[in-house]
Amino acid sequence: MQNSAYGASLAGGAFDLANFLKQPQTILRFLSWIFSIVVFATITAEGYTNPETKGENECMFNNADSACSYGVGVGVLAFLACVLFLVLDAYFPNISNAKERKYIVISDLAFSAAWTFLWFICFCVLTNLWTKTTNQHVVADAARGVIAFSFFSIITWSLLTYFALARYRQGVNEFEQDYRDPANDHNAPYQSSPYSSTSGPSGYQQSPFSNTQETPGAYQPPSY
Repeated sequence: MQNSAYGASLAGGAFDLANFLKQPQTILRFLSWIFSIVVFATITAEGYTNPETKGENECMFNNADSACSYGVGVGVLAFLACVLFLVLDAYFPNISNAKERKYIVISDLAFSAAWTFLWFICFCVLTNLWTKTTNQHVVADAARGVIAFSFFSIITWSLLTYFALARYRQGVNEFEQDYRDPANDHNAPYQSSPYSSTSGPSGYQQSPFSNTQETPGAYQPPSY
């Protein structure tokens, strides 16, 4: 019988806040949550400038509004995902259905891998545009902070991907150990046939044609 699945007992139990806060995944999610806030809040607050010669605000990264919108979008979605997965991590030990746990772990793995890639793109694009920026009204510290925390987000989300993959593999290995096909289990004891005994099955009677007479000797003519 399977007693655990994907790193937690199926029996459930009381929520342990101290143990939950010490888990590596929890710490990484908090860090990713903070980094995402820094990125999208900095871009929203200081990422747009309004030069005197133009009436519209422009992105501080070489006036590329799409770059600022991309950074805000990735940061906001990462912020919401961190909150969602933190709630799921806290509720995870109370989920007794192994399939539901599997779906949560796969979702965590897919999202973490995707956001690692998106943060990498964000870091590369913003860094490239910043090197081409000539606007003197840009707050340089804000731009560097966005780039730095985009890079930090790559690290935290890649580690979250690693832990999600490890938890998924652990669940698969636990299932393979708990389930074993008897036909392929060479360690299982062999059950002999019920008729393998030399005494034969019950109710067996000797053939009526068996030779019960003594072996005849010389020929004896019939008597009349």
